[in-house]
Amino acid sequence: MSLQSVTAVNCAGVLQPGCSLLQLDGDVFLFGQKGWPKRACPTGVFKVRLKKGELRLRAISFSNDSCYLPPLRCPAVTHLEALDGDPDCYFIHGGRTPNNELSASLYLLSPDSRGCNRKVTLQCQEKELTGELPGARYGHTISVVHSRGKRACVLFGGRSYRPPGERTTENWNSVVDCPPQVYLIDLEFGCCSAYTLPELTDGQSFHLALTREDCVYILGGHTLSSDSRPPRLFRLKVELLLGSPMLSCETLDSGLSLTSAIATRIGPGYEYIVLGGYHSETQKRLECSRVILDEVGIHIEPTEPPPWTSEISHSRTWFGGSLGEGSALIGVPAEGRPAPPDSHYFYQVSFKLEGEGDAEDATQGCSQESTDFEDSAPLEDSEELYFSREPYELEDSSGEEGDTYNEEDEEDESQTGYWVKCCLGCQVDVNTWEPYYSTELSRPAMIFCSRGEGGHWVHAQCMDLSEILLMQLSQNNSKYYCLNHGGLARQEMQTPPRTAPPLKRIPMKMQHRKAPIKLKMTPAKKSFLRRLFD
Repeated sequence: MSLQSVTAVNCAGVLQPGCSLLQLDGDVFLFGQKGWPKRACPTGVFKVRLKKGELRLRAISFSNDSCYLPPLRCPAVTHLEALDGDPDCYFIHGGRTPNNELSASLYLLSPDSRGCNRKVTLQCQEKELTGELPGARYGHTISVVHSRGKRACVLFGGRSYRPPGERTTENWNSVVDCPPQVYLIDLEFGCCSAYTLPELTDGQSFHLALTREDCVYILGGHTLSSDSRPPRLFRLKVELLLGSPMLSCETLDSGLSLTSAIATRIGPGYEYIVLGGYHSETQKRLECSRVILDEVGIHIEPTEPPPWTSEISHSRTWFGGSLGEGSALIGVPAEGRPAPPDSHYFYQVSFKLEGEGDAEDATQGCSQESTDFEDSAPLEDSEELYFSREPYELEDSSGEEGDTYNEEDEEDESQTGYWVKCCLGCQVDVNTWEPYYSTELSRPAMIFCSRGEGGHWVHAQCMDLSEILLMQLSQNNSKYYCLNHGGLARQEMQTPPRTAPPLKRIPMKMQHRKAPIKLKMTPAKKSFLRRLFD
């Protein structure tokens, strides 16, 4: 194993605790950025480019038929491999938004197209569920099981806000463990059913779920009611029968006491390395474990951890995710006086199987870029321009990152919420938005509603405001109430339209205006002309 320091180039503020790393079609993507998606990346999904010790992010766009995907923190994600013509995709359920709202939606994220310069376009669709639906939550897991030629999703655990009937002023924003129920989601029809198993007595969250065929192994987790992390290990067996599915649970020994751990798969089989996480609220888990899933069951054995640095050993918190192929990305908050310019230190941990000591470093595999040109003989000038080179390689060779995300070029829009759904009938879509008012440049026109605690922002287009009224409200600096808090009738009484005085039109003077021609005649000529015409 090895531990390599990674430098985040102008993107350290985007990677925060709670983000997720996804591997799709050989690429690694970051999902769940800090704050709402910014203008440079309205989707909030980035492609991770890790090469030569530098971490860069490239903004990813969605297809036109995609739905809006909010930046979710601590959601449940699972990988669904391509089968029978279905694309390689990810399921994303739950999570927290930057406004601390919990999601109950299930999204399907899959690759849509890839351009000639390897620019990836993703597709996001919200899957409709019916039946016994799992409530909004975060810190849970979702897994894909295979049984009798069919596939289904198993959802378990998580935390949620207290029910409305149990909320008081003191515990209004407090969270509780979700009931220890197992939800089975049919991937073909979207039917969801809940199961209560006697072995699962307490709710748990931030646990680890590893899957092999029809078995899901639930490892570790934290119980909020008892504030404990017992070394638990459960095995859920799912049989997708023709009539109704059958679920069974078995409690196993030799579990691990951990939460928020990272599991990276090594090799083609069901073999994982578990690293990171916490033993308790104040103690990180610096050990590493090797987990093997076979036909018999699960085997857990300790393995030698990488040489942790002092920043990792002495930090209170850490986070990260799997980069695939026995590699993981770990971030720790930067501490010290004075505070360093970067908010986090990042490291790449690589685990190799026996006999892979001379294998190529995994850092080159994450960028999906060929390195054959660096060791080959130089080409002629005419050949070196485009022959056997992709456009993205030409960008990298010049050292310029044309479409690489740079957080220094952006304003922090985490508090303004320009892409939030302001009302039930909100018509603003991040993927199809076009300017509606003449004053709009790169964002929809918004106005602040003064009603409620702290107020909130609403789109002027969704509130049916004319551009004239929008300008008047901005100039008068008066209070505005959206349709949900009084509507335009109340607004017109408080802010009557201003009567502007008529404009005075001043005629313009011609600078080069010619004077009329005047003829000078003597009295003799005048008398002659008078007699002539008489």
